[in-house]
This record gives sequence, structure tokens and C-alpha cells, in this order.
Amino acid sequence: MLTDFLIILVGLVALVWSADRFIEGAATIAGKAGMSPLLIGMTIVSVGTSAPEILVSLMAALSDSGKLAVGNALGSNIANIGLVLGVTLLIAPIKVGPTTALHDLPVLLCIVLLCIALLWDAALSLGDSILLFAALAVYLLRMTRHMSSPDINDNQPTVSTMSMPRALATFALGLAVLIGSSKALVWAAVNVAEAFGVSELLIGLTIVALGTSLPELAASVVSALRGHADIAIGAVVGSNMFNLLIVLALPGLFTELYLTPSTLQRDLGTVLVSTLMLLAFVGFGWQKSRRTAELGRLAGVSFLALYVVYYVLLFANSPIA
Repeated sequence: MLTDFLIILVGLVALVWSADRFIEGAATIAGKAGMSPLLIGMTIVSVGTSAPEILVSLMAALSDSGKLAVGNALGSNIANIGLVLGVTLLIAPIKVGPTTALHDLPVLLCIVLLCIALLWDAALSLGDSILLFAALAVYLLRMTRHMSSPDINDNQPTVSTMSMPRALATFALGLAVLIGSSKALVWAAVNVAEAFGVSELLIGLTIVALGTSLPELAASVVSALRGHADIAIGAVVGSNMFNLLIVLALPGLFTELYLTPSTLQRDLGTVLVSTLMLLAFVGFGWQKSRRTAELGRLAGVSFLALYVVYYVLLFANSPIA
């Protein structure tokens, strides 16, 4: 048992470290190939910050542990708004630009509602996954059109000056460690679930979801401390979209997955509530003359309160059968 917990701890640390190497290498390669910093930020960096969730979901699906992947997707979404944005807003306020406020957040809400509609029958099927991937294609098309009018919340990284051979080596190393650490994490998490008699879903919603959200939390806190907290909202919204359109969809490609009513009512319901809360705070804080909204400590405390209440409800009703 102790060995499994150590593997989980080391696996989470390795996930965070390898995700940074993966993004750095991929962004450098793309930059040297002629991609603009904005395009790199909207594609490689956005997907890269979700790389731990995506790899864990894929390994879980391949290991016949699809419910762990579902828990990872939903739990990470809740953690991104409740924990990541909550902590960031306690450090510094965030300004939300018009594209994020008027386009990205409504799109995220539509994606959440689509997931609720698809999972209403308490099953994740191949057809559901195909529809989610189709929505992903539409979202990526929308991102390419958005490149012509960047937002204040867009993450536009500066491309590293490392040489191409080093960038290729960094990319390969990051990807290899990502795959290895995610596989080890899933294996150990399943062992812990079996030892404690709880479901893989609960482990995915807690340990794995929190661990795979660490890159977003670390990046957002560092950005806030450096006076660039506005980047956090773009990273969170993008990550949540990829979690629902990729991480949640992956298990359905391999097998039909049957879910418990609590997954819809409590877990997916909390994803909906947290998304609506974020939209509400942006709406109430919208300044038409400046075409921006500012989120402050009240929003941060509210997001953190929701996160705490969710965990209280989660453990009050565990173990999940």
C-alpha cells in the first residue's frame, strides 16, 4: 500500500515535470518551423497543459479503468475553477477580455450542456465520444479564426532559443516520461481503490484530478505573482474544454462505460454549477465601456467555497459503488 502511494506521488511529480518539458520542446520546434507565438499558445500550450489528463485518461482506458478517466476529467474541471482560479484570485484580480467573456465561456457552457445531454442515459458510448470529438474539431476551427483578433487572456509564450536537436530531445524525453508516469499513476491508483474498497471514479475525482491539475495551478500562481494573472482564465477555460472534449471522450472509444447517477447529479452537476458561477461573475463584473470584466477576491472565495463543499459532499457519500 505504501509503495502504491509513493508511486502516485512520484508519478504526479513526474507528470508535472514532463508536461513542462513536453510543452517547451514542442513549442520550440513549432516556433522554429514558423508558427507564431499566438498559434503556439492556442494549440500546443493549451493542449500541453491538459497533457497529464489526456495521457492518464488514455492509459486508464487501455487498462480497462474508464471510470478513473471520467473522474479525472470531471474532477479536473472542478479543480480548475474551484481551486486554480480560486487561489489565483486571492493573489491578484483577473481581467477577462471580450473574446473570453462573450465567446469562449458561452462555448464552454454549451460543451458542458452537451456532455450532460450525452450522459443523461448514464452511459458513455462510442457515439457519444465521436460527437465530443466532432465538437472538438469545431472548437479548434473556431480557435484558428480567433487568431486574427487575440485577447488579453491569450497565452502568447516567447519561443525558446534552444537548438533544434535539444528541442527534439526535450520533446521526446517529456513525452516518454509523460507516458511512463501516467501508466504508473493509473496502475497505483487502481491498486489503492481496490485496497480501500472505493471506486476508481472516486480516486479519479480526488487524487488523480488534483494531481493532474497541478500544472494549471502552478502556472496560474506563478503568473499571478509576476503580475500576469490574466493568463490564468484563458488557461483554465481552454483546459476545461479539452478535458470534456478529449479526456472524457477517450474511454468511450474503447468500451461502453456505464456511470452511476451520482456522476450526473453530483459530479457533472458541480461542473455545470462552477461554469455558471464563472459566467455569472464575469457578467456582473462586465464593464461595457472598457469591454472587460474584472474578477476579484469575492469570486476567488466563492470558487474555493464551492470546491470545499463539493469535497465534503464527495466524501460524505463515499465509498462510491
